[in-house]
Amino acid sequence: MDAIPFYGQQHNQSIGQMNEAALMALAQQGNPQFTHAALLEQQAAQQQMQKVAMEKNIEVPKVNFYPSRHPDPRKARKQDIKQAYRLLKPTKRSILDPRRLFFWSNYRYNKDTGTCCIDGCNVKELIQHDNLYAKICDEDTGKSLWEMYWQNPITGEPEAFVARERVTSGRKLRATYCPEHLHLYHLLRKWEEQEEAEAEMKPSRFRDKMKKGVSLVSVPVATLAGAETGPQHPMVDKYEPFFAEIMADSRKSKGITVQFYSNPETEENDLTVITFDNRMFQKELLEMKSPTQAFQEVLAQQAMQMQQAQPPPLVDQQAQVNNPIPNQTQEGMQQ
Repeated sequence: MDAIPFYGQQHNQSIGQMNEAALMALAQQGNPQFTHAALLEQQAAQQQMQKVAMEKNIEVPKVNFYPSRHPDPRKARKQDIKQAYRLLKPTKRSILDPRRLFFWSNYRYNKDTGTCCIDGCNVKELIQHDNLYAKICDEDTGKSLWEMYWQNPITGEPEAFVARERVTSGRKLRATYCPEHLHLYHLLRKWEEQEEAEAEMKPSRFRDKMKKGVSLVSVPVATLAGAETGPQHPMVDKYEPFFAEIMADSRKSKGITVQFYSNPETEENDLTVITFDNRMFQKELLEMKSPTQAFQEVLAQQAMQMQQAQPPPLVDQQAQVNNPIPNQTQEGMQQ
């Protein structure tokens, strides 16, 4: 299935047909999250799908995804996300098809989880011949599509990935994605996660969190993670005493939490997020002002022990001081 070119890119080649130089040039423009490694994986998925189709005589449609070349990285990413949604929507029947009108069967390939919901590719036969899901990997973690989407996260047993009506949301179908479409779905999720992470840094999001009693401070401090890193900015050194106090207080109070986000490639700490939770502070203050029954019993027991340990008071101490010494009294009488 040759996808209709998107955003006027009729003259662009599909990723599977590009050479190394074209891929390198494409990685330097457009969507910054569509890296050279991701382009290589997408190209490998297209080429391997076509190779299996020729060897095994399996009907494997060709899917063309045309990355955006927009000079604005954010707009390029939005265009890639929009195109990915368009290419990943399940194929519907004709609006005049009786099965759609009378049997509520809107989707053409919605029979079982061994069929791609877009192109009808026989995924079961494809896996038996050559499991391409296990050969296509994430560019950052190195995990394959088979590990991330075709295995139960609890038991580790093989479990088919189930597609949804609106790609990332909506009702689940009785169908899946072929390896090439699944890799595009994986990229789509990563792009949306990046967009959401950037949206979280907007001032409006911080204001909304402040209204809920939560304050966030994001600081790129690498030394707090305890990792050996390169030279750090002089401004960071100035805040070292502050972060030392934060780390000490975070062990005493649940109202302060420190989170570290490391770089998946270098495993160095890139971002440190400090959270001040006003709700937890108020809760801890109330607990301090109104101690529990068990704590009150301990205080009462300690008071009783202190009373029992006190020595008895001296009796007639003043009288003993005023009485004369016997020897001195006798001497005075003799005189």
